Amino acid sequence: MKSNYQLYSFEKSRERIDDILSTSDGSFEEVEKIPSRDKLTFTNGFYVTKTSALFIDIRDSSQLPDKYKRPTLARIYRSYISECVAVINGNDDCAEINIHGDSVWGVFDSEYKNQIDGVFSTAAQLSSIIDTLNCKYKKKRIEPLTVGIGMDFGRVLMIKAGYNGSGLNEVVWMGQVVNGASKLCSYGNKTWNDKEMMVSDVFYQNLSDNHKKLLSWNSRRSCWNGNVVDSVMNDWNNENCK
Repeated sequence: MKSNYQLYSFEKSRERIDDILSTSDGSFEEVEKIPSRDKLTFTNGFYVTKTSALFIDIRDSSQLPDKYKRPTLARIYRSYISECVAVINGNDDCAEINIHGDSVWGVFDSEYKNQIDGVFSTAAQLSSIIDTLNCKYKKKRIEPLTVGIGMDFGRVLMIKAGYNGSGLNEVVWMGQVVNGASKLCSYGNKTWNDKEMMVSDVFYQNLSDNHKKLLSWNSRRSCWNGNVVDSVMNDWNNENCK
């Protein structure tokens, strides 16, 4: 969020802290579908019980500044983030997209199994767009990116957080599903035994049989993993990235 300078008051800080800590537990409603962010205030929140989270980030991204000059580095990050956001935003069950450094992640409504399959298909598209980026990077003498992708299903806490009265606020997502997907993402392509896509067991159990067949059990990580691509995008990559 962009800052908008206001003189700090320690007295008002204490008042805000007291207001937040005295919030009633009943202000946090349990729902299955992600509500509109317009329903959030600084005193309520929602426990959303059926959500999926998907994370993607770059392996060894800390080494990129040592390899490329700043204009090239900016082009790499802009193209990568631009297309990851575009793919995730193309899923109409996605409620929120976040960017933290080179990590791009989304939270999705997942009341029904077909929605969970849709998140999995979005992950396959992400894998394929990375292949497309690497194809185009090669022509610019840029080394290919390696990424990890993680997915989890479960419960998330949705709150509005920030500085009440300042106009500075953001929706914050917390809980097992976000933490789980982030952790699984960090395993993707981490070692020779880790495939690109990492999926929690509960997410896997809700997938269609056709999608389950694309994954195998990773006993070291206690999750399912695979290298899965989008067939249409992969056809273009095979034809144009030789």
